[in-house]
Amino acid sequence: MPRSMSTLLQCILNQNPEICATPTDGVLEYLYGARNNFTNTPEVKAIDPDLALTAWRGFCWGGLEGYAKAYTDKPNICIKTRGATIHYGWFSKFMPYDMKCIVMVRNMKSIISSMEKLFRENQEKHQEIQNHAQMTGTATAKRVDSWFASPPVGLALERLNQCFLEGINKNFLYVRAEDLTSYPEREMKKIYDYLGLENFKHDFNNVEQTVKEDDSVYGLTTNLHTIRQTVRPLTPDYDKILGPQICSWIDNTHQNYQRLFGYIK
Repeated sequence: MPRSMSTLLQCILNQNPEICATPTDGVLEYLYGARNNFTNTPEVKAIDPDLALTAWRGFCWGGLEGYAKAYTDKPNICIKTRGATIHYGWFSKFMPYDMKCIVMVRNMKSIISSMEKLFRENQEKHQEIQNHAQMTGTATAKRVDSWFASPPVGLALERLNQCFLEGINKNFLYVRAEDLTSYPEREMKKIYDYLGLENFKHDFNNVEQTVKEDDSVYGLTTNLHTIRQTVRPLTPDYDKILGPQICSWIDNTHQNYQRLFGYIK
């Protein structure tokens, strides 16, 4: 989920000399492009389909492995991408081991509150969500509706729901942003256990910003993924930012998510 401390997690992981953790990465886009060619290229269609499929899967794995080895000489890489979970079935066909996915989640009210705060802090630039002539995105309630109906929030939520519908969610580790920031040592041990790696003693009072992203390419503020040096508990402010009516609407409309991850009873 967006705004769920995934950048913080990557920076924490980068303290471990055995791990390279990336910013939001484009390798999946490379695979998308290759998949389109595999599906539509006449040269592929003209050969034995079983051979083409076997070779295609080898290409996917070889490309991903080659990418990782060129990216870092560390033995482990944690690639940040928002699309891998929903393609678990595809990845499982070409990866020689089970794909590991760490999925960051956060109280939906906090996610939306964070999006609204970003909007309010970035009003010197035109933002596509707002159009006064058409009266779209001109109030918080309208922007909330838009975020749930579009990327990144809406798409991430849709993908998460689909993973649960297909049952592939059982292969993933879900980490709440609130838990990572309140109990970092406990949550990192869970992550290492899930990855099958030896636990590492992290310095949660001195987390360096090793993962940087220039979000201006998306028309957003440049400090969107700036982290705090010290890991400390999150302070919810959604009631103040969104108001009780919108907060209640989020809990009611998205109660499955809120209940599943323990944000409401």
